Order: sequence, then C-alpha cells, then structure tokens
Amino acid sequence: MAAKQFQAKCLCGGVRIDADLEKQDVGACHCDTCRRWAGGPFMAIEASENVIIAGTDLLGIYESSGWGERGFCNRCGSTLFWRSKDAAHYAISAMAFDDLSEAVLTQQIFIDSKPDWYSFANETKSMTGAEFLAQFASGEDKPNG
Repeated sequence: MAAKQFQAKCLCGGVRIDADLEKQDVGACHCDTCRRWAGGPFMAIEASENVIIAGTDLLGIYESSGWGERGFCNRCGSTLFWRSKDAAHYAISAMAFDDLSEAVLTQQIFIDSKPDWYSFANETKSMTGAEFLAQFASGEDKPNG
C-alpha cells in the first residue's frame, strides 16, 4: 500500500504536522505516563517517514524516557506526538488529524496498566507492558514511554 499524506494540528493551529501514513491503524497506550499526559489512553497512529512539523516555535518537547520524547503545543497545550529520540519513529495523536475517515482501532498496549473502569468495545490486538517491551527488545518496535 502506498503512503498518503495526512495533516494534523494542535487546537490553536499553531503547530502543524504533515505525515505520510501507509495505514490509518490506531493504537491505544494505557501506560501510566500516556494516561497522565493525554488525560486518558493515548490514541495514536504510527508514522516513520516524511514527518514535517511546522510551527516549531510553539512546539514543546518533554523528554519522557531514555529513548523517547513527547511533543505538545506551548500555546494551547495540545498533546501531539511521542517520538523516538532519533526522530525515526513517531506516534502521532489520532485526535490531531484533520481526516481519518478510514481509521480503525487495531491495537492496545500496556493493557495491564489500564484502570478497570473503562474498556473498548471492539476486539484488538492487546499486549501487556512486559509483552510490548519484549517486542521492543527484539527490535520489532519502539516503546511509547
């Protein structure tokens, strides 16, 4: 499948992201850090190629782990993305995209950190934190931490 360019932006429009996406698969991270940062599970779409950020004068970056950092708008506070420190991998907030008409929730990670008082109705691939980190250690993916 060929990548298609999508646009995302913060609430005030000051930070804009153009990203080539091959799929509109949405993943939810239930880790404590993502829930605290996003005010709930962080719903994101992975992007690794041709991610261009405009409005970097308003972009705040928070180093959340030894391998990743989180981006947000300094003016309106919108949660925008998690990225690897080498900027080779992005998890862009699905809620920031202008149009995701074909989006599907396909995966949940850190499912063992999810509070018992909410759950999603549809079936997804689900991994515990340990399973996800083991996948990362094997080189298959990068964690969202």
